[in-house]
Amino acid sequence: MKIPPRTPGRLRLGVMGGTFDPIHHGHLVAASEVASVFDLDEVVFVPTGEPWQKAGQDVSDAEHRYLMTVVATASNPRFTVSRVDIDRNGPTYTVDTLRDLHRLRPDAELFFITGADAMAEIITWKGAAELWRLARFVGVTRPGHVLSAPVGSESVSLLNVPAMAISSTDCRARVAVGKPVWYLVPDGVVQYINKYGLYRGPERLDAGASSAGPVQPPAGECASSPAFAPTESTETPHSAHRSTA
Repeated sequence: MKIPPRTPGRLRLGVMGGTFDPIHHGHLVAASEVASVFDLDEVVFVPTGEPWQKAGQDVSDAEHRYLMTVVATASNPRFTVSRVDIDRNGPTYTVDTLRDLHRLRPDAELFFITGADAMAEIITWKGAAELWRLARFVGVTRPGHVLSAPVGSESVSLLNVPAMAISSTDCRARVAVGKPVWYLVPDGVVQYINKYGLYRGPERLDAGASSAGPVQPPAGECASSPAFAPTESTETPHSAHRSTA
């Protein structure tokens, strides 16, 4: 795998887009591994607002998914969380996410982190031709899974990550039937799911939005103290933790 050389004077920013319903250790390990391999300065997690690929499905409230992501990433000084997709009206598309991040972080070189299934379908995404100009793409998958880059793309790297065997779908299903998700998702996320009763009962298997909403922080602010399948759904992954937008 060829690692692109750093551009002098530019920050390397990983972008982990996803529904994060819920966020789990597979997302976190993938982001950490890509950050290490590609020498990223920061990884920003971007929960989807309205994932277009899940239209008609019962997806948890965006604020729940945002706050679970904040809780899960707060302990890593290299991880941040952005509201750009949540605060944008309409369906979430990766091309819009990357355009917004380019506008907000003009000094950054973007590395978009996504899963194997999404990588195989990237040429069908909205604005596919523009995506290659906006970011370098890193496709992550579990060892033993064959992954190939889309035809005609030179800005794609592929990386095996063991923890990618964990899935949000399985986590939701376990909660729905009363099974534990300790050590599959961060401890704080387990407590958040329990507090708001997310994913309870068979009717919640697809997502499990709770009727009791979380306290919503002002737009652009992180819910915590300072401290990826993908955006197209994944299209499905400092000294202080912060919300970047």
